[in-house]
Amino acid sequence: MKAIAYNIKPDEKEWLVLANYKKHDITIIANSLTADTLSFATGKEALLVFNNDDLSEAMILGLKALGIKYIATSSSETDHLDLKAAGFAGMKVANVPLASKDADPKLRMEQVVKNLDQWAAGKCVGKACCCQNECATIKALK
Repeated sequence: MKAIAYNIKPDEKEWLVLANYKKHDITIIANSLTADTLSFATGKEALLVFNNDDLSEAMILGLKALGIKYIATSSSETDHLDLKAAGFAGMKVANVPLASKDADPKLRMEQVVKNLDQWAAGKCVGKACCCQNECATIKALK
């Protein structure tokens, strides 16, 4: 899967590279995700969100226009994401369940890569799912 990660800290970058182990084609950008850097996501399928980059409805629509289908955040929190807009755009969203901001970056990056693995295999990410659209797997869990 082709993915892009914006605004990544050095320790997160190291653990992301190790967790990924060349499975996914991940472009790592030090810049924050803004209207000016949005175009870097052209041709990617997934966005990796770090350090609570704000993903407003306008940003979600811009990402959809560039081809982004998946958003994976490295935190358990999703208040920096407009989940309703992502759902309306048909995007799948995942987090790192039960992770705190101070959680081990190695474990967080491993979960981010597991989420990419599941999506690449056409599967739901299970408990990490934050989608507003219900898939068959989520319905079965209820």
